[in-house]
Amino acid sequence: MLKLKAVVWSCLLLVLVWGCGGRAVQSSKRTVPEQRIAGKFISQPSSSLERVPSGSIPSLADDLDVASLSLAIERSLQYFSRFDDRDVYYVGARPSTVGETEETLKAFRDIVSGPDSAQIKQQKIRDTFDFYKSRGDDNKGRVIFTGYYEPVLNGSLIKTTQYQYPLYRTPEETVVLNAGKSVGRMVKGETLPHYKRAEIDGAKLLAGRNLEIVWVDDLIDLFFLQIQGSGKVRLPDGKLVQVGYAQSNGYPYRSIANYMLDKGLLSKSEISQQAIKKYLRAHPDEVERIFNYNERYVFFRLLEKGAIGSLGIPVTGGRTIASDPAVFPKGALALIRTRKPLLDNGEVVKWITFSRFVVNQDTGAAINGAGRIDLFCGGGAEAADIAGRLKEEGELVFLLKKK
Repeated sequence: MLKLKAVVWSCLLLVLVWGCGGRAVQSSKRTVPEQRIAGKFISQPSSSLERVPSGSIPSLADDLDVASLSLAIERSLQYFSRFDDRDVYYVGARPSTVGETEETLKAFRDIVSGPDSAQIKQQKIRDTFDFYKSRGDDNKGRVIFTGYYEPVLNGSLIKTTQYQYPLYRTPEETVVLNAGKSVGRMVKGETLPHYKRAEIDGAKLLAGRNLEIVWVDDLIDLFFLQIQGSGKVRLPDGKLVQVGYAQSNGYPYRSIANYMLDKGLLSKSEISQQAIKKYLRAHPDEVERIFNYNERYVFFRLLEKGAIGSLGIPVTGGRTIASDPAVFPKGALALIRTRKPLLDNGEVVKWITFSRFVVNQDTGAAINGAGRIDLFCGGGAEAADIAGRLKEEGELVFLLKKK
């Protein structure tokens, strides 16, 4: 969804091959699920949100079903149940409490689930909640929206000639250092840098250690699975195995879209996930070199349920957003307004403006600052087509129940 100014493009291309850096979802877009936090303050104030009058919000319409919204809200309530109702929770610079945030979610759910007309519901929302708009990357409210999704790969629990690319679990020597800010390997009491992508996939330094949890048939799809952070693997008997982000090797995410632009392999006008995949499949001899530019590597784990976001709760297709946790309140209710593509057989027919209520339930390695949001588009081919093209400007507004 994003725009073409140089500053914006550098932000966009940082995330074009995403998301959330291991969105599940980053997932790669994603981090290890949080544990209960002791203490009164569970978030810090931010200057990136400013209160705005409800009349300045052009539309409170929602383009999806109420059931998905109610489900996403319920999952955020599960997240907040870990805390004390009196814990302080900031929305922008406004101090609130976990209890008040829960009240916001419940009050909103009651309104949208009620029998009133859409017009009356929108008026109730304006009367009940305060609105806090993101200042964006330009301090004028501009937010860049991209998308991530849950891919489905073909695979096997054993290695065969068809299924030869492994998803690895986290190596046992992996250690998290500096309060979670870095990752390394502990070998004979010595802390060493973790293996880079080239050492894992190229030199195969993890092979033969019984770290493989499943094997897939496509290296390109596997690379993008690492970027999304979670997905499903369809086994030969048709059974689906859910896999999700467990840990990374600690190296920063580097966009291969940037690399391909710098090398003149693709132009700005054609860059998209679809275009990147098309180029890679047409030039298999270049795949390893291009992939190794992104030294970050994601390790996986088997999941019993669906894709899990950074809050340790399942994400909801179309309703979960990933944002910078240092800027925006985790688990909070928000409204987005941007554009989306209408597709016909995978091709874009036109772009339409929409607004939608979402919940902030995920993070991403490349999702930083007040001007970046990643929208979880769900799973399957259509979600992939939408997420791969999503790079649009828009607006982001958080809601908090009036006192």
